[in-house]
Amino acid sequence: MLAGLTTLLVCLVIVVPVPFAGDPARFLVPVWVWGALAGLYFAAVLACAATTSRSGRAVVACLLQTALAAALVVTVPGAGWLPILLVVGAALSTYVAPPWTTVVVVVTNTAALAVVGGLSGHGQGVLENALAVGLYLLLQVSAVMVSIALQREQRMRTELAAAHAELAAAAVLREEATRASERLRIARELHDLVGHQLTVLALELESAVHRDPDAGREHVERARAVARELLDDVRHTVGELRRRAPDLRAALEAVATAVPRPRVEVVVADDVVADEEQTAALVRVVQEVVTNAVRHAEMATVLRLEVASHGDRLTLVAQDDGLSSGDVRLGNGLRGIVERTRALGGEASFDASAGFRVEAHLAARTAS
Repeated sequence: MLAGLTTLLVCLVIVVPVPFAGDPARFLVPVWVWGALAGLYFAAVLACAATTSRSGRAVVACLLQTALAAALVVTVPGAGWLPILLVVGAALSTYVAPPWTTVVVVVTNTAALAVVGGLSGHGQGVLENALAVGLYLLLQVSAVMVSIALQREQRMRTELAAAHAELAAAAVLREEATRASERLRIARELHDLVGHQLTVLALELESAVHRDPDAGREHVERARAVARELLDDVRHTVGELRRRAPDLRAALEAVATAVPRPRVEVVVADDVVADEEQTAALVRVVQEVVTNAVRHAEMATVLRLEVASHGDRLTLVAQDDGLSSGDVRLGNGLRGIVERTRALGGEASFDASAGFRVEAHLAARTAS
């Protein structure tokens, strides 16, 4: 869309002065007819900007603006910079249409320039006209190659940013897996340690029961010491488990900082508590949201992520400030968000009426 709007601005600068500069006799059609063609041309350029890239509508709009640009140039032979429209149209075609369309555009433009060369005359010979046509052909090819190179570079940057987000998410989940393994190890040690100490405690108390009070006092003291030791071990282990609990805010910020644009803001409410499975799901959802914004959110500068707890639900809301597309098409990434939320008893919804908005809801976990 940005390429189409830029093209429209350039074309306005080139086309608007033509009816007011020069001899009206140069027009092969009435000036009002030429003005109507110019209006249709601008409408076709806007249609190119508004269509989905590489779609059938984009091809039709691109070919239509090419035909209208050729008509504008042919009907005013020798009108200064007007043939630049053809060069701009060739460059625009690389953004919105398949490669074969660009070839058709360049061939059509070259044919129009050849016709203009024959119509303008003015004592120019065949060689001069051929040179002029060749020059504009070279300009078209150069514009096409530069546009393709710029798009390739942009795609590489986009894919690199998406890869950074994916790597950041993988690193967070790998760290969480390591922590989960460590928590499992601690839980096993706690089970073995507590089980042994409780056995000793039970035996000491059982011995004290079957002894007279004076002889049983020694068993009671040993049982008391075992109980103190057991309590200290439990407190230490619980502290380790709490310290190693997943940090949702840190995990999401690690993914957010992996992309330079759009800027990602992360807000996690203080009352949000997420377990390992919920944290992993939210990290993957955020990864898909960030990747989607990098690849598809045109002109987006900010992506805001908010996680809050609402009653029996944990909710993630993601909103960017990009241009609205109006429709939502579920690709693999968005389908992945739906599947992850449903797997945890939740749901996901999408809205493209104002930027792009994602809402993911996860069912709250009850303490066991």
